[in-house]
Amino acid sequence: MPDEAILNFFNERKEAWFKKNSKASMDENALRALKDECDTVFSFENWLPNAAKRAGQMSMSTHPCTYSHPSARKNKNGYVTSVIAMAEKRNDGFIRCGNIDVEIDALGNAAVLDVHKFLNLVMADSKPLYDHIQNDTELSKTLLSINSMSYEDLKEGFLAMLQSAGSSVTSSKIKQIYFPVSNQYHLLSVVSNSGIIYHLREQVDLLRFSDQTKKARESKRNNEFDEDGFKEVFNITTIGYGGTKPQNISVLNNRFGGKAHLLSSIPPSLQKSKVRFPKKNFFGESFTLYDCNDVMEALQKLILINYNNVNIREGRDYRIQELLNRIVHKMWLVRSVSHKQFKEDQSKLKAHQKIWLCESESEQRESADEWMVTVIKEMSLWIFRTYKKKFGSKDKTLGDDFLKQIQKIIEDNREVLR
Repeated sequence: MPDEAILNFFNERKEAWFKKNSKASMDENALRALKDECDTVFSFENWLPNAAKRAGQMSMSTHPCTYSHPSARKNKNGYVTSVIAMAEKRNDGFIRCGNIDVEIDALGNAAVLDVHKFLNLVMADSKPLYDHIQNDTELSKTLLSINSMSYEDLKEGFLAMLQSAGSSVTSSKIKQIYFPVSNQYHLLSVVSNSGIIYHLREQVDLLRFSDQTKKARESKRNNEFDEDGFKEVFNITTIGYGGTKPQNISVLNNRFGGKAHLLSSIPPSLQKSKVRFPKKNFFGESFTLYDCNDVMEALQKLILINYNNVNIREGRDYRIQELLNRIVHKMWLVRSVSHKQFKEDQSKLKAHQKIWLCESESEQRESADEWMVTVIKEMSLWIFRTYKKKFGSKDKTLGDDFLKQIQKIIEDNREVLR
C-alpha cells in the first residue's frame, strides 16, 4: 500500500485533470469514458515512466544560479552545474546552510513541476520521497516495481533531477570572485540560497499576517486587551525575481509569486542623548523654562485675573502642581541615565542634588531628609525666580506669599522627590 502522501498526490492530479477536460455538455457515458482515461493516465504503470523520463529536465539545487541572472542557467558550455550544499549543522551562531532546515529548490523546465512535487512528497517517516529512492528503501522498491519499466531505470530517471554533469560549468552572468590560492586563482561563483530566502519570507509573513496577529490588531483597534499581543517588523523591502514569469527562476520562486523580503541592514544612526546628566545644577541644565513654558503662561493668566476666590486659588495651585510634575518627570529621566553619565571626578554637582539625582545614592536618599529640605527650597526659588524673570514687568504684586505657596505645595508632595 503506497504512502498516504503519494495517494493524495495522485488523487489531486486526477481531480485537476478531470475538471480541466470535462465539459458540461458531456453525457454520463462520455464522463465515464473520461474517468477511465484519467485513471489510465495517472496509473503507476503509465505516469511513473513518463515522469522518470521528464525528471532530467529540471535540476534540484540549494543555490539556483537564476537568482543572480534569469539567463544564467545555460551558455555555450552547457547547463550551469547545480549546487546541492549539504552542510553540517553546527552551533556556531551563523544563519547558513545546514543550520536551517529548508526545502531544496529546483530550476529548469516549468512543465516538470509535477515531478518535482512528487519527489519532494514527505513520507510518514518525515523524509522526502527522493531520499527513499536514493537509499533503496522498501517503500521505494514497492512504489517503483512496475511492469512497464525496470526499477533501476525508474530510479536513474528520477535521480537525474538531483545529479549534475561530470564537469563543472559556471556562467559569466553569475557574480564571480577570483580568489588567490598558491600562485593560482579559484573561481568562486556567489549564488543565493533560495531556501533560506523563502524561509525568511515565511517567518516574516507568519509574524505579520497570522490569525493571532490579525486578532491582536483588531483588539488594538477596538482598544481591547490581548494577552499575546503582536510584533511589528519595520523597514521591509520586497524584491521580485523573474518579473511576470517567476517559474523561470525556480520552483520556490514560482510558489511565492517571485516576491521575497529583505530586512533592513542599515547600521543604526547615532543620535545625541535627549537627556543629559547635569554637571553643576539640575535647574538650568536639565530643566529649563523651555520644559515648562506653557504651564508658566497658563499660571500667569490666572495670576493676572483681579478676582481672588477659591476657583482662582485652586487653578493657581493646580498649575504649580503641574510644574512640580514636570520637574519630577525630568528627575526620573535624569536618574535613568545617571549610572552611565555621572562621572564623580568630573562632576561639580552640589551634594544635595547628587543624592537626589544619582541612582547610586538611593539608599541615602531613603534614609536621610536633609538633602530634601535643600532641594525643596531650591526648587521653589527656581519656579519663583523663573516666573518673575519671564513676567515680572507685567505683574508687580508677586512677593513672599507667592513663594511660600509654591514651597507649601512642594512640601505636601515631598515623597515624590525620593
